[in-house]
Amino acid sequence: MIVTLIVICEVGFWVLLAAGLGLRYLAKMPRTGAAVLLCEPLLEVVLLVVTVLDLRAGADPDWKHGLAAVYIGYTAAFGHYTVRWLDGHARHRLAGGPPPVRPPRFGAARARHEVKLWLRTVAGAGLAAALLQIGVWYVGDPERTASLTSWQGFAGRAVLIHGLIALSYVLWPKKPKGGDEGHVAGAGAGKDAVRPVEDRAGR
Repeated sequence: MIVTLIVICEVGFWVLLAAGLGLRYLAKMPRTGAAVLLCEPLLEVVLLVVTVLDLRAGADPDWKHGLAAVYIGYTAAFGHYTVRWLDGHARHRLAGGPPPVRPPRFGAARARHEVKLWLRTVAGAGLAAALLQIGVWYVGDPERTASLTSWQGFAGRAVLIHGLIALSYVLWPKKPKGGDEGHVAGAGAGKDAVRPVEDRAGR
């Protein structure tokens, strides 16, 4: 049931996203479209409530409950980012808005961009780990909650791996090749080059 609900939530996310953007830019109903997009977090709330009720009903904690916690953490950290990113593209293609600014490709600006993405991973993993820990305390039986603690380890490894990737851009900034020098000016604009991405992307 939990896995099915996760799939339903993921499908529901994209359905609400398509409906919200369609209402905003095709039907010319920006307020209604925005209201539909604001319903996105309710999907995670439903998943959280069902997961808690499943545990409260006496279900043994297993990988499905851990997956639900990780999914909630991920969507909380990257959902809004994804929505804003797609909204920028929809505004450009459907409403004649300016082209979305691409993420910086080189130098310190690219490093800052990667670090910001990593911080989102930290936030998502932290939320997932907290939800898992609440589940561990709620059940109160270490032998029954081993699967939940294993998912905490998974969240920690995700933070570590993504952190190493982000650190590589800090220690060894990516440099342009040949005819790509023109991109350096945009990438080297520092915070100004990164901010449009943050302003236009998210769930």
